[in-house]
Amino acid sequence: MFILVTGGAASGKSAYAEGLLADWRGPKYYIATMQVGDGESAQRVARHRAARAGKGFLTLERPLNLACLRLPQQGAGVLLECLSNLAANERFAPQGAGEGARAAILAGFDTLLSQAELVVAVTNEVFSDGVDYDPATLDYLDLLGGLNAALAARADRVVEVVCGLPILQKGEALP
Repeated sequence: MFILVTGGAASGKSAYAEGLLADWRGPKYYIATMQVGDGESAQRVARHRAARAGKGFLTLERPLNLACLRLPQQGAGVLLECLSNLAANERFAPQGAGEGARAAILAGFDTLLSQAELVVAVTNEVFSDGVDYDPATLDYLDLLGGLNAALAARADRVVEVVCGLPILQKGEALP
């Protein structure tokens, strides 16, 4: 099962995604994609770690090269947080895939989906603000928008979180 969770900034999508794995009986992995480069990102990581403390997740740091990740155990439930960071890292980091970011990330998802029973991936909604961006930002937004569409097509279920409320966009509702 693959569930894609999308939404705007601070929409509640992370809490919703974590809740999807709350009762998972097997191993639970949190794939952290943020590269900590400044105080603000360090604070964000600390908030996310505190929010999932005691929920049974083993954190696997994977800011790049998702295709090389091997889960410690099969039959796992996985939360990938988040596609937006992974896309930025692969596209812009010196050791990232650069122009090949889309293919690298999709190959990484193929690898991940082959190893886990449940994958929940969090991403950000893009292009709904109507703002004009500089070319580099547009390049990133195009990459993320294309990844969102490609992964939504592969997903069993797509949920958009708005104001903390999940809205089913694809698939059957959870029991």
